[in-house]
Amino acid sequence: MNRYGTDGKRGWRGTTALLALTLAGGLLLTGCGGDDDASSGAKDTTSDSRGGSAPMPAPDRPRGEGEQRYDGGTSSGGTRESGEGEKNGDSREIAPDPDYLSTFALDVDTASYGYARRTLSEGRLPDPSTVRPEEFVNSFRQDYQRPDGDGFSVTVDGARTDDEDWSLVRVGLATRPAERQSERPPAALTFVIDVSGSMAEPGRLDLAQEALGTMTDRLRDDDSVAIVTFSDEAETVLPMTRLGDRRGRVHDAIDGLEPMESTNLGAGVETGYETAVEGRREGATNRVVLVSDALANTGDTDADTILERVATERREHGVTLFGVGVGSDYGDALMERLADEGDGHTTYVSTTEDAREVFSEQLPRHIELTARDAKAQVAFDPETVAEFRLVGYDNRQVADEDFRDDRVDGGEVGPGHTVTALYAVRTRSGADGHLATATVRWLDPDSRTPHEESGVVETDALDDSVWDADRGLRVTATAAYFADALRTSDDGYDHGGSLPGAPGLSELSERADGLADRTEDEDLRELAEAIEDANRLA
Repeated sequence: MNRYGTDGKRGWRGTTALLALTLAGGLLLTGCGGDDDASSGAKDTTSDSRGGSAPMPAPDRPRGEGEQRYDGGTSSGGTRESGEGEKNGDSREIAPDPDYLSTFALDVDTASYGYARRTLSEGRLPDPSTVRPEEFVNSFRQDYQRPDGDGFSVTVDGARTDDEDWSLVRVGLATRPAERQSERPPAALTFVIDVSGSMAEPGRLDLAQEALGTMTDRLRDDDSVAIVTFSDEAETVLPMTRLGDRRGRVHDAIDGLEPMESTNLGAGVETGYETAVEGRREGATNRVVLVSDALANTGDTDADTILERVATERREHGVTLFGVGVGSDYGDALMERLADEGDGHTTYVSTTEDAREVFSEQLPRHIELTARDAKAQVAFDPETVAEFRLVGYDNRQVADEDFRDDRVDGGEVGPGHTVTALYAVRTRSGADGHLATATVRWLDPDSRTPHEESGVVETDALDDSVWDADRGLRVTATAAYFADALRTSDDGYDHGGSLPGAPGLSELSERADGLADRTEDEDLRELAEAIEDANRLA
């Protein structure tokens, strides 16, 4: 079984001419660039990325007679379908039909990395099903070139691995820097806070209360806040309230939160959205912020029913969801699904510093939503590429033919964000010339007008070694190799993961430690410590 992707035996000559198709222009939710703070836990890494931008979208390649298209295990609606070998949403064991297109919805979640660090620090290896490589990679902000105005820049680069003919190719997307606090639209935030008995554990409700109190003081006078709590039942303890001179009311509501009984997550989500819709403000960013360990144990615990409620409110009212996970026991899968259906994203907090950054820095500064239903499509050139595999994004894949179908759900992204996708690519022996074209497509959040931007990379842009590449690419590779090792069973911990050129955890720990020492970057030091913990526990 070919575990990496496609085998490009069939010719596709003449299709590179299609790559010169023209493109529409540019536009774009959260993240950081330049001097901005990282959104959703994304950490800053400096990179002098190679590759380039070009105004040409990836082609819809015509198929030969009898040829089938690889759609990443998705239906035409972009919903993942179960198949043999597809366990826990992991597509690595699927041998797809030959194809040279890869299409996925953008994802800015970072909760998987935060939760893995928490688990490792407690002396446990994370459950492989909770490890999503794209969230490890996107926890480190990249210094990609920023677009001049609304829209995305597209940077494509890569480097060789120790495995013959295998390279790691990085697709980097970036939006304009976030507006200053005073320049962004007003926000209408509905906080849905879990006050079940499990939230009494230190580092859960107390963490949220402290961070929410600080955030309240940092929001603008024209911002609005509502608070919904849920335990065995849900209650709106504060209707949508314009801050102004009413901050004391918000502080009183936050200070009065106390742990109670069971976790009726369904009731909390439903009441939260009802409150958000009742207090919805035209011209403002309307968002539900769910703070929970996502361990539903009473009331409506059926994930699909809860998710349908979120999806309905998203479609009808445009209210997006931001999930903040807490607790050593954490319903990772449910929180991620909620965020995906709610056109939002997730992060995970385990320390006061994490919580303060998420609530006090990221959320107020990066409230604006600037791109809806963003998708990426990468077209590999069969003249130079023999096979490829997208690292992660297992539950974000989209059928290739749905790339330009704007009815198909994508990801929501905002100003100041960077999104990275990493591919393992086997080039043909002696390959020279065009390697791939990456295109991002998104809708303007107000007019729903579609826009596209593309970037290309040539074979000569591949560095000789991943470990000698620029800093940003080395960090991306380190994070990806780490995630891959954590979700590779048994001897994968000792002998590296399934990615080409994967080092064992011992070697990876040394490389991460050296990178942290050279950069004196605290975020990279935390990554090195997490890899060291995993190596010790493996």
